[in-house]
Amino acid sequence: MKINIDGSKIEGIFKRRVNRFIAEVLVDNKIEIVHVANTGRMKELLTEGARVIVRKVNMQHRKTQYDLLMVYKEDTLISIDSKLPNTILQQAFLKERIHYFKGYTDVKREVTFGKSKFDFHITNKETAALIEAKCVTLVKENQLASFPDAPTERGRKHVLELIEAKKQGFRAAVFFIVQRNDAVNFTPNKDMDTAFYEACFRAKQAGVELYAYNCHVDRDYIQLQDELKIIL
Repeated sequence: MKINIDGSKIEGIFKRRVNRFIAEVLVDNKIEIVHVANTGRMKELLTEGARVIVRKVNMQHRKTQYDLLMVYKEDTLISIDSKLPNTILQQAFLKERIHYFKGYTDVKREVTFGKSKFDFHITNKETAALIEAKCVTLVKENQLASFPDAPTERGRKHVLELIEAKKQGFRAAVFFIVQRNDAVNFTPNKDMDTAFYEACFRAKQAGVELYAYNCHVDRDYIQLQDELKIIL
């Protein structure tokens, strides 16, 4: 199941990140101001001189005319678009491609529970599930994917809220979507955010389901690939 990445895409050279949302990229020998489609740090990826893929956006109201979509780490192409995991999972649920959730074809996006808004509320004939999706771009040594790459209080609260949802009778899960193909295992990033790691550990003990998948990434599409072993 492929998710198409539409639009006119051009290779460029990353120069510098101005802030969380803006970067400078050399495109056709000209420095262009581009929108960064991910607010994560990505310091190991967005380095000066890195090859990147940008998409031309012809919208007059936009302050930037390019989106930064992908970056090469040596020969590995990595999607950094933080919106894609939701699109990938929505299609996977609807087409019943994730066997853990066969039959959950009633899919609603951005549903509020408690003090949090979750990415999905999905149901089958018997049960309802709350699902949170996380975009992962970091892969450490030994093909170990990890999240987050910066402290995430919001992410921790989501995980703890899922524990409460589980207590109230929901099925609850977090999906870590690794938008690159070179990971074989996944772990919450204890070195970066101990509180998030501990929240995940508590969640697993409470029956919240944790899943991780890597992806095949192409300039024109992204595709859910292999389930990863979670080390916790």
